[in-house]
Amino acid sequence: MKYDVVIIGSGLGGLICARQLAQRGRSVVVLERQRIPGGCLQSYRRGELEFDTGLHYVGGLDEGQSLHDAFQSLGLLSLPWQRLDADGFDLITIGNQTYPLAEGFDHFADTLAAFFPQERSALRQFVTMLRQLPPMEQSFQVNAYDYLTSLFHDPLLVNVVSAAAMRMELRRESLPLFTFAHGLSSYIQSSWRLKGSGQLIVDSLIRDIEAAGGEVCCQTEVCEMREADGRIAAVLCQDDRSFEGDLFVSDVHPQLTLGWLKESQVLKNMFRRRINRLKNTYGMFTVSLVLRADTLPYFNHNKYVYREADVWTFSEQTDGVGGVMVSARVPEDGSAFVRQIDLLTPLPWSWCQAWEHTRVGRRGADYEQQKDRLADACILLAERVLPGLRDMVEKRYTSTPLTWRDYTLSPCGSAFGVRKDCRHPLMTMLSTKTPIPNLLLTGQSLMLHGLEGVTMTALSTVEEITKGES
Repeated sequence: MKYDVVIIGSGLGGLICARQLAQRGRSVVVLERQRIPGGCLQSYRRGELEFDTGLHYVGGLDEGQSLHDAFQSLGLLSLPWQRLDADGFDLITIGNQTYPLAEGFDHFADTLAAFFPQERSALRQFVTMLRQLPPMEQSFQVNAYDYLTSLFHDPLLVNVVSAAAMRMELRRESLPLFTFAHGLSSYIQSSWRLKGSGQLIVDSLIRDIEAAGGEVCCQTEVCEMREADGRIAAVLCQDDRSFEGDLFVSDVHPQLTLGWLKESQVLKNMFRRRINRLKNTYGMFTVSLVLRADTLPYFNHNKYVYREADVWTFSEQTDGVGGVMVSARVPEDGSAFVRQIDLLTPLPWSWCQAWEHTRVGRRGADYEQQKDRLADACILLAERVLPGLRDMVEKRYTSTPLTWRDYTLSPCGSAFGVRKDCRHPLMTMLSTKTPIPNLLLTGQSLMLHGLEGVTMTALSTVEEITKGES
């Protein structure tokens, strides 16, 4: 069968594209190599409990805010969202002091000004920038770290306002202000957790896709794209099935996407080299903890804990875990106590290289021992804000960038896709379009990562496909 649109990858970007195009009457199929769809939104089960992989919270869902209209149009606002604490949706602990990041731009500035009164004016200027979000063409070439250090005189405040950006890769020499500002602004507008797993988003989108006549095919791994007359004609899968289409959208990393195109009359070697030379952001180490019942009261915020005021450099250190994010799962039974929390910390690919040729479940005892050491270090650091945490743990599960690589095909287990670089904007900001006219891209490696970034990028991909239609 030939489809109007063949979408490769069932991450958030691929599913949004499929939903929107199917509802416009296009015949759509989504091809997913894994048994379970969802990419970084998929969840997994251990016993009776369900665990998230990539989703922990999202910003800007209230009316008039950055994601409200998009999520409303996608039917996602009806999911069981829980708003985080307005007086501190994120609590930043550096050393022995904790600083709340408050909801609302003015409230955010006033709350931090209580700790840094000499920086009140600069904080006002900072939130004005976040509220207005300067255009990409202006802010992408501005270095985020340089901007912050020129605005704030107190280095500690630079670390505090940056500390929650563990959800992006903080690199002093390259991170664009555009990426940093978008990664913070929506959460200050309002921050939310799902009462349930990210699979709720996946299931909602798939229901809409199938209701509109679209298909989602799991365990269908693409291995080759075939070109004819300067256009993609079909994709070939590992099981020898092929899928023909008029348009193809890849929600898979651009480097892997181009690797499927063995020969092309259109794709120049210069473009291939450009894509293959792109650097990728670091991966994450995650410790998912199951706590004994009635031991830890639920906390309706995230905790970021750092040993030192070095949030821009701690991930480059090799002397242990320097920072950790602590996120609680909303109790779905209405309990006042939390049963599941996640601890996350960046982990460079160099840590993984000894096992890079292995696969899940077959990495050996050394790998398991190293993961245990990292998990112990994460728990020890988290105990600065959750005393006695170790004694509350009933079970724990860990994952590394190797896990991400094997499940999502993200090169080097990158958590946020292609690294954006303010020094090379034209090289690292990718378009939805490719030199092949009927091959488009979507996903976190293009404009912005995260739930907001991928959503807006996917809608841009759809707009590119449907422009000119009524």
